[in-house]
Amino acid sequence: MDSGMATTAPKTVFSHITKNPNVRGGKACIEGTRISVKDIVCLHEEGRTPEQMLNVFGTPLTLSQIHAALAYYYDHRDEIDASVAEEERIAAEYERKRDEYLSRRR
Repeated sequence: MDSGMATTAPKTVFSHITKNPNVRGGKACIEGTRISVKDIVCLHEEGRTPEQMLNVFGTPLTLSQIHAALAYYYDHRDEIDASVAEEERIAAEYERKRDEYLSRRR
């Protein structure tokens, strides 16, 4: 029976990495999880080793998945860096609006 609703299957874009418009806004994620490549990159930039990242998230990962996320980043650096910059811009805008709102309430 067809419910009339379209479903979008995740698209494998790199070994262990998928993009699904219904998961994290279509950002590159580790297959079968909601953990984005950006999440792994942020831990890497904090100085964590792939071994230290294995159990950071509620979902246990494999070293292969972590290395695939890092490899994806190095092959698609512009995409991930743009995503990070956009999230930082949104956070800064939120902070600005919140501070503006709070200053009017005083």
